[in-house]
Amino acid sequence: MREIVLDTETTGISPRDGHRIIEIGALELMHHVPTGRNLHLYINPERDIDEGATAVHGITLDFLADKPVFAEVAEEFLAFIGSDPLVIHNASFDMAFINAELTRIDRPVLAISQSIDTLAIARKKFPGAQANLDALCRRFEIDNTHRDLHGALVDADLLARVYIELLGGRQPGLLLDADQNSKSKTSQDEVVRDPHFQIDVKNIRPIRAHAPTDDELSAHAKFLACLKNPVWNR
Repeated sequence: MREIVLDTETTGISPRDGHRIIEIGALELMHHVPTGRNLHLYINPERDIDEGATAVHGITLDFLADKPVFAEVAEEFLAFIGSDPLVIHNASFDMAFINAELTRIDRPVLAISQSIDTLAIARKKFPGAQANLDALCRRFEIDNTHRDLHGALVDADLLARVYIELLGGRQPGLLLDADQNSKSKTSQDEVVRDPHFQIDVKNIRPIRAHAPTDDELSAHAKFLACLKNPVWNR
């Protein structure tokens, strides 16, 4: 199962006010394990950046002056994400910006159902608790000391670790404590029931046959002949 953990940085808080994407960070998970493949893009927004936004991510218009515009990187971006689920913290925010950019270049928008909103999952899993990325890193003891400013690829990497923990951890169901196993299973069931969690049924592997071959059956029969009253013949 392939998923893309994604984050963006922008010139402001709303695409309806003409704000644009200036950075995209995306990394690939296969069966909830990072593969090492990622996409990191800086984008010239062709407009100014709000001071409040620069205070958050530290990106300036001078830095972006020689970077490509979105239309020049759109194909690369769309090819990387494909039709796979997009794991995003506060998905409605990033999806709105992505779709505004796609609309601007006359490309089909992405369906919100393609996204998995980790913010919604965290709020359901820990009602009443802080659910921003820093708070979740503290909860799961994920080191985020290198995150002095927001950055799309840095945040995508942290979110990938948080997402795995929200699913029950890197090795769900393998704990020796029965009560812990029960809690882990419950946590996974809650995530699966979340409406944003999509399962690609088409990519589920068919059950493989494990019947013994004729040679294996023959070898087994010879082995039984060497035993006195084997239980397999009772």
